[in-house]
Amino acid sequence: MTPQPLKLGTRRSLMATTQSRMVADAYTEHTGRAIELVGVTTFGDVSKAHLAQLGGTGVFVSALRDKLLEGEIDFAVHSLKDLPTKPDPRIELAALPTRHDHRDALVGPAKFADLPPGARVGTGSPRRVAMLRALRPDLEYVPIRGNAETRIGKIAAGELDAVVLASAGLTRIGRTAEIAEIFEVDRVLPAPGQGSLAVECLADRADMVEFLGQLDDPRTRSAVAAERAILAALEAGCSAPVGAFGLDDGQTLNLTAAVVAVDGRQAVRKSTAGSPSEAEDLGRRLAAEMLREGADRLMGEHSH
Repeated sequence: MTPQPLKLGTRRSLMATTQSRMVADAYTEHTGRAIELVGVTTFGDVSKAHLAQLGGTGVFVSALRDKLLEGEIDFAVHSLKDLPTKPDPRIELAALPTRHDHRDALVGPAKFADLPPGARVGTGSPRRVAMLRALRPDLEYVPIRGNAETRIGKIAAGELDAVVLASAGLTRIGRTAEIAEIFEVDRVLPAPGQGSLAVECLADRADMVEFLGQLDDPRTRSAVAAERAILAALEAGCSAPVGAFGLDDGQTLNLTAAVVAVDGRQAVRKSTAGSPSEAEDLGRRLAAEMLREGADRLMGEHSH
């Protein structure tokens, strides 16, 4: 007897369904188990407010978690950077598959340095605005939202000269040909967890936790655990934009984080290295150093 297909809950956007399909296919290939996608509309998908006003994290996640708790789906896939840092004891982060590209990408006809002064660059992320402004304060940064296709469409429509999006997402939806430049982390530090997918199920379903755990990548898990520990510690003391990136080579976890004032004029940037087994401690210690160096004073006009 063939077991019932597992139900995987996903947001309905092209990006979300594509990445959920990738994860489903990986499990099917690995285990032979059939998986069907269940589309879920979330508050973040229907609200017209900017993400910064919505409180950012959580707006795309709670509807999927509700479906898990109601038993309508067996597991859910999220972009890790959408997950709130505060854990929900009812939900288990059962797998963090191997991370894709963590970097940010500029989409448009010209490289960042070649954009004319006053060019309009679209992004919905205060972190990207702050970090890009530090590099080029002479450009105009325009808050935009909507899915990746909508954002990219604003360039052809003449509303914007460029947009900044996550490189991994552009790869997943097959739009890499439009990338003018990829920002290395020494210029633009990504959001904590960027490029990483999170696979969640109910904590009390041991069979599901074990099944999903087959695709977990320990190096990805330690790196993003450190990044998210930084974010959690800084969220408590600082609402300025935070970037972080960790890399676990199997022996050492290297970790860099930055908090940048929204005007781009001031930043606190720190790096550290340590054992991957102490990822969260490493992140918390780095955040504490950043707060001692005044990270919490970089809030400026940025408010919740």
